[in-house]
Amino acid sequence: MSLSSAPDFMPGQGRPRHVAIIMDGNNRWARQRGLDGVAGHVAGEQGVRVCVETAVREGIEVLTLFAFSSENWRRPEPEVQALMRLFLKALQQRVPELIEQGVQLRFIGDLSAFSADLQQGMQTAMRDTAPGQHLVLNVAVNYGGQWDMAQAALRLAEEVSAGRRLAADLSIADYAERLCLADLPPVDLLIRTGGEQRLSNFLLWQAAYAELYFLDTLWPDFDASAFVASLQAYAQRQRRFGRTCEQVAEMSSHA
Repeated sequence: MSLSSAPDFMPGQGRPRHVAIIMDGNNRWARQRGLDGVAGHVAGEQGVRVCVETAVREGIEVLTLFAFSSENWRRPEPEVQALMRLFLKALQQRVPELIEQGVQLRFIGDLSAFSADLQQGMQTAMRDTAPGQHLVLNVAVNYGGQWDMAQAALRLAEEVSAGRRLAADLSIADYAERLCLADLPPVDLLIRTGGEQRLSNFLLWQAAYAELYFLDTLWPDFDASAFVASLQAYAQRQRRFGRTCEQVAEMSSHA
């Protein structure tokens, strides 16, 4: 089997199809203003709204937001509980807006860890926004890239154990089809706010060939102009997928 999972080269990629964002800096934003961490998350939720509106306006096909990692359960219990309440409230308030904008909302991650009310709210939101055609909005909650890859491997192992597949016939494509976001294009641009420069276990497989864009701006201050600036920076990158600059230039000239 082929060991390469690099996407095919597509010339003239001025606009990313799939943008992923690690929304970092809510707590620091709040501390700078003498507020508690919850206030930062409330401000950050408003930033999500602006980000979605901008993605729709800029013609982005897929937007994936890292809202709550599998490691975030380690945060102080009051903050986690406040986040859960904010999350449920946001679902109830924002879904009508998403429907009007033509946004299809999806949640990825191990949803079983959440309360029954929150799980029901997520399922209802996904069902009600399913017809959306302008943007697929993925919200990663209780998600980790290692978990994602492990659960894909486990599903394949179960199929082999049950006799439905032969281990010798498995391919990278079989594995990729069992990951979250398997039906969507890979991540083209991954943005992280807040000044840190790491992936923090986010979309490790899906972002393997993504362009990375780090900025010091804290998430609540990430506005439409900052989003557009990241898209402009992406447009200046040359994506080679293992090829040389000369090969890319030649392929572009024949496009």
